[in-house]
Amino acid sequence: MGLLNSVEMFKKAYDGGYAIGAFNVNNMEIIQGITEAAKAENAPLILQVSAGARKYANHTYLMKLIEAAIIETDLPICVHLDHGDTFELCKSCIDGGFTSVMIDGSHLAFKDNIALTKQVVDYAHAQKEYITVEGELGRLAGVEDDINVSAEDSSYTDPNDVEEFVKSTGVDSLAIAIGTSHGAYKFKGEAKLRFDILEEVSKRLPGFPIVLHGASSVIPEYVDDINKYGGEMPGAKGVPEEMLRKAASMAVCKINIDSDIRLAVTATIRKYFSENPSHFDPRQYLKPARDEIVKLVSNKLVNVLGCNNKA
Repeated sequence: MGLLNSVEMFKKAYDGGYAIGAFNVNNMEIIQGITEAAKAENAPLILQVSAGARKYANHTYLMKLIEAAIIETDLPICVHLDHGDTFELCKSCIDGGFTSVMIDGSHLAFKDNIALTKQVVDYAHAQKEYITVEGELGRLAGVEDDINVSAEDSSYTDPNDVEEFVKSTGVDSLAIAIGTSHGAYKFKGEAKLRFDILEEVSKRLPGFPIVLHGASSVIPEYVDDINKYGGEMPGAKGVPEEMLRKAASMAVCKINIDSDIRLAVTATIRKYFSENPSHFDPRQYLKPARDEIVKLVSNKLVNVLGCNNKA
């Protein structure tokens, strides 16, 4: 089917009351696991690449792996830059074949965020093939790759800002902060999403696709296995899946999932080596890790995002 931008994906998701899974990718096994699950569930996909993943795996390698996934699955797939923080990074990804980019100016003053976001939008929308752009208002707490925001520096999205931001920048989607967080963040008690903010934003931006970052659920079984086999993740918690499903039924059209995949891989490999300490063939421990990704992503597509059979 080829690489697509997110315009039609989001229109269908908004109208259908479901969300598209945006899964971060770093290597072959992760791409294989995600796309194998999506093929089995007949689900559209957004494969996200962070700046850190691009440095680690190399832009060309990742793009060729994604091209192979399209050949194998024939699924609608969007390749998206996650948390681009400069115009130059976004331009490089667009020039290198990405069909969507995020420019994250949430750390800037409101007017500066608008200016940077508009610069990226103007470049992206001027391409022969329309490139979609995601902007962000509000700041999520937590740590993931190069993102490190303390609870004190985090802030909810102000609904009073969203109309001016979208109109002034021309973005195609908007990431908002309503209580999710990056990484296996240690919530004090249970996570609580501000659905009142989401509802107000959707009233001010009718029909406009909203994005949730930091939406991993931090599966307890993975955390338990990591701790059991030598790790230290006391008190790690994420966003309950029922909250994400509710958000997906509203204006949220894209939900980002990264930490759950990292936890699935790490827990599986730690457990494997505890049971097979003399094994040294990477295929022996990467295969069960890949199989666990398939299981995890299939559950997300069906029970959290509701995008199965929507490809």
